[in-house]
Amino acid sequence: MSTSVVRRVGLALLGPVAAIAVALAISAVVLAISGHDPWSTYTTMAEYGSRLQSIISILNRSVPFYFSALAVALGFKMGLFNIGVEGQYRLAAVVAAAAGAAVTLPAPLHVLFIVIVAMAVGGAWGAIPGVLKVTRGVNEVISTIMLNAISTGVAAYLLAAHFKQQNAPGDLIIKTKEIPKSGWFPSLNPVLEAVGIDIPSGSELQGFLVIAALAGALFYFLVWRTRFGFDLRASGINPLAAKASGVNPNRMIITTMALSGAIAGLVGMSTLLGFFHRYTVDFPTGLGFTGIAIALLGRNHPAGIAFGAFLFAFLDRSAQVLDLEGIPKEIVVIMQGTIILSIVVAYEVVHRLRETQERKDVAAATEGPGSPLTTEGAAV
Repeated sequence: MSTSVVRRVGLALLGPVAAIAVALAISAVVLAISGHDPWSTYTTMAEYGSRLQSIISILNRSVPFYFSALAVALGFKMGLFNIGVEGQYRLAAVVAAAAGAAVTLPAPLHVLFIVIVAMAVGGAWGAIPGVLKVTRGVNEVISTIMLNAISTGVAAYLLAAHFKQQNAPGDLIIKTKEIPKSGWFPSLNPVLEAVGIDIPSGSELQGFLVIAALAGALFYFLVWRTRFGFDLRASGINPLAAKASGVNPNRMIITTMALSGAIAGLVGMSTLLGFFHRYTVDFPTGLGFTGIAIALLGRNHPAGIAFGAFLFAFLDRSAQVLDLEGIPKEIVVIMQGTIILSIVVAYEVVHRLRETQERKDVAAATEGPGSPLTTEGAAV
């Protein structure tokens, strides 16, 4: 491996590592001020988070985080900021839940039908800010924020007026009909047991983890190994140059936002198909905004995003043990918030370091022996 590659990888890792280190340091100061031992707190979190039951829970929590971050990252690669993942996945989940409960299909086709409906709804809702940006010049940040509020209202209306089931007397929870078992996604417990892993009672590793891994591989192939991905990245780096090379910027914006929304439609699928099997008012929220932080931490790369999703899921899981130890679990929120702030600062520092190093490399190449400038000077 060449020195330039090692330097480039080192600079890529510097940002997230520095952000996590700063978050740990600041959280340690907060813990010390509040009268708690930082080392003991971190050790307790690590011990609790490394149990098999916790690892299964962390992996399950990571899946929706991962899809949310992938949806945000796809927009980021083109310089688009999709803050609407929250609304896209919630609307997709309620429509997919109702559609899945309304049909009867063989098991694989039933699951595929629900997933396609979710992606179609998320993609259609995600395309709206793209169309507004192209036709009316509306910034996607503003439109996606507004559409989050609209989608919440639309989802609530559809659930209450059209999709809710008739509950038994005394059951006041508004929910869709339950999806038949043919629409449930199988867990990975049989696979784990087949290789000799004893699953704790009550734990279930969701099979949608496999779909998340496949989505990450497809994301990498699409962005870094296809013509569309090249045009996408070129448009994000230099829109004018991309347009001059034949890229249609309007079509690219709408397509990217639609694809981002389609990925966002998958955020709620692990919960819908693996746990709830219906949409209720208790369906998880806030996953879209967490995805923004994870995409930044993972540098919009599927491998980095996987690490970020696992880290945030670990923090969420380990927060459960802090209350039992008399430690405020809000320290986890401080860690997550500090990571978000630190990663922005760290990436700016890394960006400047990279620019400085590139200028030095260019200067060395143009002034060294055998360079055009040196050769021309010798001839004179």
